[in-house]
Amino acid sequence: MLAGILIATLWPSPWAQAAATALLWVGMLVPVVRGLSLSRPAGLLRIRPLDVLFGVALGGMLRLVQGWIESAAGGSGALPSYPLIDGGLDSAWWLTAAVAPVVVAPVVEELFFRGVVLVSVFTALRRPLGSAGAGLAAVLASTVLFVVVHASDGTASVDQVVSAGLVGLVSALLVTLTGRLGGAVLVHVVYNASFLALAVAGTFWA
Repeated sequence: MLAGILIATLWPSPWAQAAATALLWVGMLVPVVRGLSLSRPAGLLRIRPLDVLFGVALGGMLRLVQGWIESAAGGSGALPSYPLIDGGLDSAWWLTAAVAPVVVAPVVEELFFRGVVLVSVFTALRRPLGSAGAGLAAVLASTVLFVVVHASDGTASVDQVVSAGLVGLVSALLVTLTGRLGGAVLVHVVYNASFLALAVAGTFWA
């Protein structure tokens, strides 16, 4: 995370942020691969039809709540938008604004924050605290770390931090209650994809 911040801060390139994010994801994937190769709860990587329902419903509701929080914090309430270059989107837009946040980020981040952090904390604390106490500690730990990583560059506003916290909390609770990552990944996908759709609309039609 620190190396990514240094790259984003010190490298004067339009690719600096993408490189920093990629480095962060690689750092997350290492413990994911290691952890899941050693042990994982039965059914953790399965996806059930109910997970799709959870993902769509909760991801959509979280995006609505994010809009309300932004407005309450003094935001304009206008649709987000992407900068245009000569009337079109940047050539790297499809990668940095579409594929990365909608396809890659939800999978990598949920595998790390929920598949590794949440499961590891729960497993470590289940005997001393019991299942309920360990579950609560695991949900809080994965949520706090999720927020810290998303606010680490110092550019996140208060409403963005609160919204990230809600996404992390809902995803963590979903994994804790279902024992599966599928719903959390889909919540994250729908939440990020809804921003993409709103920003495209705000860029070309607002």
